[in-house]
Amino acid sequence: MTPLRQRMSEDMQVRNLAARTQDLHIGHVARFAKHFGRSPHLLGREEIRSYQVFLIQERQLSPSTLGIAVSALRFLFRVTLQRDWNCNDVIPVPKQPKKQPVVPSVGQVATLLHSIASPMHHAIFTACYAAGLRISEAVSLRPAHIDSQRMVLRIEHGKGANDRCVMLSPRLLEVLREYCRRTRPEGKWLFPGRVAGRHIGTGAARDAFRRALLRSGRSKRLSPHSLRHGFAVHLLESGTDLRTIQLLLGHRSLATTAGYLHLAACKLSATRSPLDLLPDLQAHPAGSSAA
Repeated sequence: MTPLRQRMSEDMQVRNLAARTQDLHIGHVARFAKHFGRSPHLLGREEIRSYQVFLIQERQLSPSTLGIAVSALRFLFRVTLQRDWNCNDVIPVPKQPKKQPVVPSVGQVATLLHSIASPMHHAIFTACYAAGLRISEAVSLRPAHIDSQRMVLRIEHGKGANDRCVMLSPRLLEVLREYCRRTRPEGKWLFPGRVAGRHIGTGAARDAFRRALLRSGRSKRLSPHSLRHGFAVHLLESGTDLRTIQLLLGHRSLATTAGYLHLAACKLSATRSPLDLLPDLQAHPAGSSAA
């Protein structure tokens, strides 16, 4: 490991960045250096601009992936190399398109979960939907995280390294207990992987989800994260307030949670248009005069 990489790694550890974020940052900076064949501390504004153009035109990275690369370069030059730059000018962040996530219906969720034969995979994806978990949070659950007395699940080291508690549905508790009775998981993980001492990986879980989609005949656009979206939208449609949903999802900003308002069909259809509040327009058609 080069001194610069070691310094950047330490800078990220000091700021308690998630392990996944650290790996992504190191990887993007390494590719940046390899592209020019020089150490990043010898590179400057023109190389950064040239590299961004390369990522867009040659690599054709999506705005979201490009944003991750930009975040890594910003950290390198602003924090580790301490360049006194205006990062908004030198390393601009690409504008992210606002796409509405695909949200499965209640019926689609039921069909999908019913098509999963593996007790482990069924328990994992049931947890994603029942508690609004990210796939990384679901696969890293431990038996100790299940509090059947208070009926809550403890989520440790979620996004942003934040802990939170979510409700433990009685049906989810039943699914988890049945899974444990059938498989007898050993060790500290509720969902152990093939490597001793580790939980099942998110990649393996996503592969299982894709296979379940094929069996159920559902849209290939769905992903494990769609279950989390479904959790939020279906709660909203059932009358749960936004603040509660925000806490359950672990969103820092209520504005992020409010984005689900656009997806709650019953909320939209139940909202009265201001046109319906006007007096009867037929009584005074355009061009007529009152008697």
